[in-house]
Amino acid sequence: MLRIYTVILEVLRGLRPVVAKIEMHDRDLGRQLRRAATSVALNCGEGSGSHGGTRRERYRNALGSARETGACLDAAMALGYVEAIDAGLLDRLEHVKAVLVKNVL
Repeated sequence: MLRIYTVILEVLRGLRPVVAKIEMHDRDLGRQLRRAATSVALNCGEGSGSHGGTRRERYRNALGSARETGACLDAAMALGYVEAIDAGLLDRLEHVKAVLVKNVL
């Protein structure tokens, strides 16, 4: 299992109140954010039990979902559903993406 997995779980925990706030304005965006963020953890978990190209593909999927998570957050801020998102949470999400990039190259 990648060591980043625990950080992914921290991001998921940190997103709980953000998702709830977004869902008050836009249920679909909140659900998409939850699915994308959850997919990061699920694909990393699956990738850790895979080998070779399959492992790399799962980590690539996790990276795509991490990027989608960030895009959902950007959209929620742009639409005024949330004023700001904790900088530490965003930093941890960026760290997750950086680690995943290194694992798919």
